[in-house]
Amino acid sequence: MVTVDEVAAWAQAFPGVTVGEWHGRRTWSVGKSSLAWVRPFSKAHLKRFGDARPPSEPILAVKVDDLGEKQAVLAANHKGFFTIPHFDGYAAVLIELRLAGKRAVREALEDAWLSAAPEALVKSYLDGRH
Repeated sequence: MVTVDEVAAWAQAFPGVTVGEWHGRRTWSVGKSSLAWVRPFSKAHLKRFGDARPPSEPILAVKVDDLGEKQAVLAANHKGFFTIPHFDGYAAVLIELRLAGKRAVREALEDAWLSAAPEALVKSYLDGRH
């Protein structure tokens, strides 16, 4: 199980990440690009689940590099990772934090940061890890 506070700590540990709000939801960005945001379901989204149990909140949306990356992330079958029709054609995955593993969420955040951060910041970060 992962908490939103853990997500916040991990996201804010990446260089240049800022915390903000968009439509009253906590978001993490680098430069002008959002990396991740808390993504509750609207009543319309919940209705689309019909008789099926919708994923439990909190739900985290995390950007991925492109739609191919999205398919690869979902194909990895990490517990708690999923998508909904509203996200069709959009390069992001959803994560049910209650089910997700800490390592998978941290890796998803790092991948989002690596794809969004300026090249010089990424180089400095990667150089510092070795």
